[in-house]
Amino acid sequence: MIRRIFLFLVIIVVVLACQQTQQKTDKEITLKTPSFFPKITFPENNTPTRLRVELGRRLFYEKKLSANETMSCGSCHVTSMAFTDGKKVSEGAHGKKGRRNSPTLANLAWMPRFMMEGGVPTLELQALAPVQDSIEMDLPLNEAAARLRSIKKYNNLSIAAYGEEIDENIIMRALANFQRTFVSADSRFDRWYYYKDSTQFHESEKRGKEIFFSEKAACMKCHSLPFFTDFEYYNIGLYKRYADNGKERITFKKEDIGKFKTPTLRNIELTSPYMHDGSINTLEEVIEMYNKGGEGHENQDFRVRPMNWSTQDKEDLLAFLKTLTDWNFVQNQSFLPLSE
Repeated sequence: MIRRIFLFLVIIVVVLACQQTQQKTDKEITLKTPSFFPKITFPENNTPTRLRVELGRRLFYEKKLSANETMSCGSCHVTSMAFTDGKKVSEGAHGKKGRRNSPTLANLAWMPRFMMEGGVPTLELQALAPVQDSIEMDLPLNEAAARLRSIKKYNNLSIAAYGEEIDENIIMRALANFQRTFVSADSRFDRWYYYKDSTQFHESEKRGKEIFFSEKAACMKCHSLPFFTDFEYYNIGLYKRYADNGKERITFKKEDIGKFKTPTLRNIELTSPYMHDGSINTLEEVIEMYNKGGEGHENQDFRVRPMNWSTQDKEDLLAFLKTLTDWNFVQNQSFLPLSE
């Protein structure tokens, strides 16, 4: 009997030692960010480590997070399209069409609130919406966690990264860790503006830059540097009547009808179709909508008004917007699925 107890204790010691060894192999990492971006503030319980990012990367492409195991986060957020999917609105696990256009995931580490109306306060909590929404992945997160606990690789990786078996909280934290690595800051504009590489811009692009930063156009008032968004909410006069009321859905204030978060213009060349509902197909059409001055909704921002741009002006503005494409970002191999 004593020998059995002794053997049992030895086994426990060995298991604990193995777990501690696994945890010690994990290392905190420093995300590579440009000097012209602010410092990232990480949650105290979710600082980035090599294994936490790896776990999040695997989960991002894990189809077991959807009810019928047909889609993952990566189904609607494709790297080559700057983490959008090229559709007017995304389709969920059961083929149902969603309510909104799939947004880019670039530079989420600095975003103060999430969803187009700002209804989610942290990146960790953001995962709850798409995974559990009946129109999207349609799987309660506790059921998703139960599925993953039955898979040895996920439990081992979770224990090594977070010190315990995978659960709902760890799924959210790991996904957030991976998504915070989606840093985009290497466009031709960045090389010209921040790194003073004068060879990066052509004449048409320079003229377009002048229009963009002009007081008349005031594009930079909302699409401000360095992220090309101010993270605020505006009604741009897309419609006279909105089917989706935007920010009003969480504030219940009439003056917030039609207000949506300013989207980043980084990689805008790759993220069509445009607007919260994917209703505009091309950048040329977006420019013309602003040139026209919107539809005149009662909450329309005062800066959206007729611009009277010439054909050349519109071509130049389009040329400038294309300098915001970060080709290294959309070809980054560390964002792609891991092989087994």
